[in-house]
Amino acid sequence: MTIANLNDAAELRDWIRFMQTDGVGVEMARRLLSTFGLPGDIFSAGFDELRAIVPERIARALLQAPTAMMQNRLEQTLDWAAQPGHRILTLADAGYPQALLNIADPPVLLYTKGRDQLLSATSLAVVGSRNATVQGIQNAERFSEAASRAALTVVSGLALGIDAAAHHGGLRGIGSSVAVIGTGIDIVYPMRNRALAQRLAEEGCIVSEYPLGMPPVAANFPRRNRIISGLARAVLVVEAAAQSGSLITARTAAEQGRDVFAIPGSIHSPLSKGCHQLIKQGAKLIESAQDILEELGKLPLLARPPQAPAVAPANDAADALLRAMGFDPVDADVLSLRSGLDAAVLSERLLALELDGAVECLPGGRYRRVN
Repeated sequence: MTIANLNDAAELRDWIRFMQTDGVGVEMARRLLSTFGLPGDIFSAGFDELRAIVPERIARALLQAPTAMMQNRLEQTLDWAAQPGHRILTLADAGYPQALLNIADPPVLLYTKGRDQLLSATSLAVVGSRNATVQGIQNAERFSEAASRAALTVVSGLALGIDAAAHHGGLRGIGSSVAVIGTGIDIVYPMRNRALAQRLAEEGCIVSEYPLGMPPVAANFPRRNRIISGLARAVLVVEAAAQSGSLITARTAAEQGRDVFAIPGSIHSPLSKGCHQLIKQGAKLIESAQDILEELGKLPLLARPPQAPAVAPANDAADALLRAMGFDPVDADVLSLRSGLDAAVLSERLLALELDGAVECLPGGRYRRVN
């Protein structure tokens, strides 16, 4: 953000100091703001007034002058906010996304990097397993690209697996993509997604409610899921195990009144269990991107650029092996019985199909066709 004048800087300083006061969390902050108004009014209140709202320890912390360490942190944060493409949105800002204002516990501050107007766009959240299958990665990319080409912004969490695939797909369309992260916005986690994070900062948007320097603390990631679902009209779960963190996002979405979509999979795949569980609980079963667009108001599906045709199996023998494999995961012994091939020939042909992208090897030595 560009800090227009000294008054803007002083007000933003108060917001940052307020949210970094020891003991002030989102719930307590909302209580104080609803009672006193802006953070400057809170700092000007008397001890007895504050004590009527918050514990004595926090009241004293709010009235204490900023320490040298706090002053340094405030200056660093304001310097960060003054850089091009950086912004800190407060609950009082006109640009704060309306969708988040309507959830039960909206973040008080949003640190953004990139096109922050995307936070107010019509959005689809796409989430799923970090240890996704090849098919899951392809589904996340293709569904996200189709949504983005229909002007839906794709929201996800910058994790490995489904999240990263969703961002890659979203960045290919006009809707672009938003990453909601569980660290300070100056930290990229995981590091393997550094190049993706750079693209998002340039072409999409990255957003965090956590202060600069916040490391990847495990408790922060389930907490940030309410922002992922809160920004979106609906949440699509691509792949999820029975105890997946993606189910937290889906549950939060339902509590916020958002639609929940899920892609079904093989009954034998552990990464389908969470999606099947959601469908049993009322999530909408999704088989194509068009299903999503129709559910969200029949938005137009924009033309997709020409793509290279999928790699076809090299010969009839490969075709026969794929037919013997079917569409569920199967181990080599069963496949050998179905196909009549000995172990050596089967292994050679499976390797060729895997290199062609027609088959993926799953944990436990099982194989599955890639659609």
